[in-house]
Amino acid sequence: MSSPNKPQQPQQISKGVKFLFGGTAGMGATLFVQPLDLVKNRMQLSGADGAKKQHKTSFHAFFTILKNEGLTGVYTGLSAGLLRQATYTTTRLGIYTSLFDMFSKDGKPPNFGTKAGLGIAAGACGAFVGTPSDVALIRMTADGSKPLDQRRGYKNVFDALGRIVKEEGVLTLWRGCVPTIGRAMVVNAAQLASYSQAKQNLISTGYFHDGLFLHFCASMISGLITTAASMPVDIVKTRIQNMKYIDGKPEYRGIGDVLSRVIRHEGFFSLWKGFTPYYARLGPHTVLTFIFLEQFNAAYRRYVLHDTTTTGGL
Repeated sequence: MSSPNKPQQPQQISKGVKFLFGGTAGMGATLFVQPLDLVKNRMQLSGADGAKKQHKTSFHAFFTILKNEGLTGVYTGLSAGLLRQATYTTTRLGIYTSLFDMFSKDGKPPNFGTKAGLGIAAGACGAFVGTPSDVALIRMTADGSKPLDQRRGYKNVFDALGRIVKEEGVLTLWRGCVPTIGRAMVVNAAQLASYSQAKQNLISTGYFHDGLFLHFCASMISGLITTAASMPVDIVKTRIQNMKYIDGKPEYRGIGDVLSRVIRHEGFFSLWKGFTPYYARLGPHTVLTFIFLEQFNAAYRRYVLHDTTTTGGL
C-alpha cells in the first residue's frame, strides 16, 4: 500500500497528443522560417563542382530571389516544408518526448548521454518517415536557380511526390535517405539533448526560471551547437537529393564522393557554406518549435489534465 503522504505522480500527456504537438509546433515554426530554408538550400547548391557561384552572400541570394521570383518566390517549397514538419518533426519530437518521460526517474530527467541517445533514435525514425517530403523540398527550393529548360516545375509537394514516383520510381522518394538519417541523428542528438541540458544548466544558476525567456535562451544555445555539428552532413544531403543522372549515371557516387568533391573544388570550409542562413533558419526554428511545444504542453497540462504543479517540460 502506498504511503498517504507520498505525493501523487503528475498525469502524463498521452503519446498521441505528444506527436500532434510536436508536428504542429514544427509546422508553426516553418511558416516563419521557410524563406531562410530556401536561401540555405540555394547557397549550398551554388558553385557545385567548381561552377561559378550564383550567390556571393546569403543577403545576395535573398535579394536575387526576391528580384527574380517575386515576394511569393521566397516561400517557394512551403507546402513541402509543412509536409516535412508534419512527418519528420511529428515523429522525432513525439518519440523523443515519449522516451524522455520513460527514462525520467522520480521526476529527474535523464543524463546528457541518455538524452543524446534518445535524440539519435528519435531523429533516425523521423528522418526515414520525412525523407520523401525532404526530397520534394530540396528540389522545389532549388528549381528557381536553374535555367528554364532544366526546371522541374513542381506545382506543390503532392505534384512533386506524384511526378517523382511516375518519372523516377518510388525509391527515388528515399534518395539520400542515408545522409538524411545521418543528419537527423546529428541534429537531434545535438538539438534535443543540448536544449534539455541548457535549460537544466540555466535554471541551476538561479538567474533563470521556467518561462519564455528561459526557453528562448536554451533554444539559441541549442541552435548554435546544432548548426555547427550538422552542416557538413546537411550539404551532402542537399547535393545528393538534388542531383540528376547524366547518361544514366548519378552525379555523385555517395557520401564520400560528395565530401571529397566539395573539399577539392570548393575548399574545406565550404562544408559550412550557408552557415548564416542555416543558423538564421535553424536558430529561430529551434526557438519557435520549442516555445510552441512548451506552451502546448503547459496549456494541455493546465486545462485538460488540471495539473498546475508542472510546466511544459522537455
